[in-house]
Amino acid sequence: MATKPDTHNHANRVPKPWVEDLYPQDTNPPPQGLLRTSSADLDTADLSAERYYAYDFHRLEVEHVWKKTWQMACRVEEIPEAGDYVVYDIVDDSVIVVRQADGDIVAYTNSCLHRGTTLAEGVGNKKNFRCPYHGWTFGLDGALTYVPGAWDFAHMDLENTQLPKVQIDFWAGFVFVNLDKDCTSLTEYLGVLPDHLDDFHIENRYKAIHVSQVVPCNWKIAQEAFIEGYHVAETHFDKDADGNIAPVGAAASNYDTSIQNDYWQPHISRMTMLSGIPSGYIADQIDGEQGVVDAYFARKPGDRIQLKEGQTARSAIADHNRAVWGANHNVDFSAYSDAEMVDQIEYTVFPNFTVWPTIVAPLVYRFRPDGDDPTRSLFEVWMLFPIADDGTYPEPAEEHRLGPDDAWASVPELGSYGPVIDQDIPNMPRIQKGVRASTKRAVSLGSYQESRIRALHETLDRYIAGEM
Repeated sequence: MATKPDTHNHANRVPKPWVEDLYPQDTNPPPQGLLRTSSADLDTADLSAERYYAYDFHRLEVEHVWKKTWQMACRVEEIPEAGDYVVYDIVDDSVIVVRQADGDIVAYTNSCLHRGTTLAEGVGNKKNFRCPYHGWTFGLDGALTYVPGAWDFAHMDLENTQLPKVQIDFWAGFVFVNLDKDCTSLTEYLGVLPDHLDDFHIENRYKAIHVSQVVPCNWKIAQEAFIEGYHVAETHFDKDADGNIAPVGAAASNYDTSIQNDYWQPHISRMTMLSGIPSGYIADQIDGEQGVVDAYFARKPGDRIQLKEGQTARSAIADHNRAVWGANHNVDFSAYSDAEMVDQIEYTVFPNFTVWPTIVAPLVYRFRPDGDDPTRSLFEVWMLFPIADDGTYPEPAEEHRLGPDDAWASVPELGSYGPVIDQDIPNMPRIQKGVRASTKRAVSLGSYQESRIRALHETLDRYIAGEM
């Protein structure tokens, strides 16, 4: 087995600054959760390539992961009225999340107790769940209320027939479900996450954007594209004719080898991408703090600002974003931290849910297999905008499913983020094809920059081994 390096001290591995160095200097300090760091003693051995395409491995994931873990199914604001429902599908299983007449939200197995027909699809509102095949009808409380030709089912206890309930719980406005009746509580499962993020009050946001696409790769390949920063310079940064990184864009974002990775095993990991400081790749080409600001606004000349004496680029950019985002969303951001207004920070909850708590990057990712095919996955991007100070917000966004050849840039609501995803997407089928073609039959990972991928797979292996 490969040796395990010292992974506790970030500074032992790659250049500074780190969260613990930069955040105490901010004009508006961050919530305490962002100052908490952690690491783990991770292996450095190669991963088997088969875990990305082998059907047998996929079925192990179905039985030991998808049927055993807490998964985010929807947001509470998506189902505000009695009868509102969302269907969450995961490989073999289908779950109806519905708001009952008394206001409670519950989850049922999406299968008629007669012949197994699914009772609902997608999202919508129903007074009851009537099977479209034979008409068996179940109330919002799950009780069987009507059976055509009930005389023919005297051998069944129809009066006590109920749709099977699925475990359900809530955090920060998200609805989670778990198919395992004997599962641990969601609070225990989420570990440090509520302690870190409850101060962000994500429950006071709404789903403003929901875009999805089926991509031709394993769900882990899709997710891994968004939980490491090693690819950022090559995939995303502008380059000159010789392939050298251009200062514009890279200058004011340290989204490269200095990205900080933290993980609280088994279920939580975090990636912190500090902004308002120059990338380590081109820091020597930037002329001080004003140079960082100039590069940050290079594509937005109308927003360019002049620093005041002693002002840092981070604080100036944070002030600018407070004003712009505050006006856009009718929210007073004056008390919000610099980190919330400039940085990109993502927390990933095993197996497939990632939430970005900051205002400037209010993203949610979800990844899952597309049906029973280990070489196809559904990739979803949400944006959660803050509810206005007066409590108003638009109707939550409906899912916009892109076709296989549609560009994410074609969705105007995504703004500049759409073209960024379009840079990521082509890598996914290349990896899927390459792991099958590989004579090495293995995947190698960096010990730090790709450590969150390692943490994902170590937890995955523990579930498959029956340790979780």
